[in-house]
Amino acid sequence: MTPLSRSLSPLVKRTECLWRLGVFRSFLQGQPDRRSIPGCWKRSFRAVSCGGAGIQPLLKPPEAKQSTASLSSSSSSEGPEDTDKLWSVYKETKRQTEVISTSSVDPDTIFANNEMSLRDIEIYGFDYDYTLAFYSSHLHTLIFNIARDILINNHRYPEGLRKYEYIPDFAVRGLHYDVQKVRETSPLPSSWTSLDTVFQGGLHPVPDEEVIAMYEGSHVPLEIMSDFYGKSTHGHTMKQFMDIFSLPEMTLLSCVNDFFMRHNIDYEPVHLYKDVKEAIRDVHVKGIMYRAIESTIDYHAVLKKLSAHGKKMFLITNSPFDFVDRGMTYIVGKDWRDLFDVVIVQADKPSFFNDRRKPFRRVTDKGVLLWDRIHRLEKGQIYKQGNLYEFLRLTGWRGSRVLYFGDHIYSDLADLTLKHGWRTGAIIPELRKEIKIMNTPQYVHMMTWLQALTVLIEQMQVHRDPATQAVVEEWIKEREAMKPLTKDIFNAQFGSLFRTYHNPTYFSRRLSRFADIYMASISCMLNYDLQHTFFPRRTPLQHEAPFWPEQRPSLGMPGIMH
Repeated sequence: MTPLSRSLSPLVKRTECLWRLGVFRSFLQGQPDRRSIPGCWKRSFRAVSCGGAGIQPLLKPPEAKQSTASLSSSSSSEGPEDTDKLWSVYKETKRQTEVISTSSVDPDTIFANNEMSLRDIEIYGFDYDYTLAFYSSHLHTLIFNIARDILINNHRYPEGLRKYEYIPDFAVRGLHYDVQKVRETSPLPSSWTSLDTVFQGGLHPVPDEEVIAMYEGSHVPLEIMSDFYGKSTHGHTMKQFMDIFSLPEMTLLSCVNDFFMRHNIDYEPVHLYKDVKEAIRDVHVKGIMYRAIESTIDYHAVLKKLSAHGKKMFLITNSPFDFVDRGMTYIVGKDWRDLFDVVIVQADKPSFFNDRRKPFRRVTDKGVLLWDRIHRLEKGQIYKQGNLYEFLRLTGWRGSRVLYFGDHIYSDLADLTLKHGWRTGAIIPELRKEIKIMNTPQYVHMMTWLQALTVLIEQMQVHRDPATQAVVEEWIKEREAMKPLTKDIFNAQFGSLFRTYHNPTYFSRRLSRFADIYMASISCMLNYDLQHTFFPRRTPLQHEAPFWPEQRPSLGMPGIMH
């Protein structure tokens, strides 16, 4: 038997594993397949060790110790018949991936990076924007238009910029912006840049060759990308945008850069970056965003639920009091302050968590700042600035009995996790849209087949005879053609917020580091009682063999949507 035939024999058996995985998942859902489960299924769970994503290789590299010379000498006996077998396995594997039982992830699930029990949480803290207050889709258009007009009216930018409109599906959070080179890119972990996600001036993709020449390869050194808070250090000019409000800012930067480049106007990129940032800040100062707050009955229900169970609650936000008061009055009612034990506005996070110098200052309902020293933080009062160290001293709310929710991974969560021992919950509004895409049959079939095809390539690449190599090259071309589709289905320019091709994004790595749990909105808390324990999935490391088929995160019992 030729080496290729020996490899094909166990590879053909792989399709049975795919079917078994489907049976097992149906069994977990309480919907067993009508066909009887094979006897070997009862004997050993090793039969489902294709686990993980359901397409992990069962095969060992064929004859791994066989020398290259031996492979070459045997290749002459591998002809059209073996090639036909190869394509036969290809077709059967593809057929099996199309019939695998699939389950949908519930968008209202809370996902865990670390094990955490709500029974241990006594105090709940909240950010305001995009945590308690969500905004309608036209808010970003409003911010873009006002900031664009500020550039034209206040900074004497060209009148032609008024022709540019906000592009809702252009940017995603987590992008890095190279101020000097005027580039936006979505980097992979360890700063490996996906070449087709680099845009010049934001609106035009940069050719791969130019990206490689610019950064001396596709690897951007971590040191020049950003510091702990997503800002540049050591004179480097790479900025990371992690705020949801940064979406109109990135789009405006791209549009202004595009205008200057189209008209061959010489300009200083650093000045442009600072002017746009200042214009966006001015929009926030105007306080117009409260007009775009969406109806949030569920958020009010979360606060009432926590209050009814005797939980302490506090609010720490960078927004000014009048803005928060308008929003919370709309969300909860005029008595919203009765729900919170402490309310802190204009906190200046993240420095609030590190700078010990700023004392708290009480603010009246009319916004007047009082000068008296603060000896205790009283319910119903409003406080400005301050710092976390003073907050801890005055309240005694320390350690893992405190859970704080926020949408900004750096400003809201990082320091609390690394320095102060609080538990953290990230609010990721984009999660709902991405999960809905991942639940579509188009995405499920595409990703299942992509992984299966990758396994076929991995297993058969060791054969160096021309016939087999020609087949494998065809498979590689198909795989390369499929990869952009896995990006474009989320965002045509930059792909998913969480994953670029097979790797987690830089944003996703930070999320897993700084958030104990994460969810699409705070309303997801309504699906769990306050004794619930969140468990992270044990995802096999690259050197580990999977022991169990993947089970999706749950609401209650394996909370899988059918």
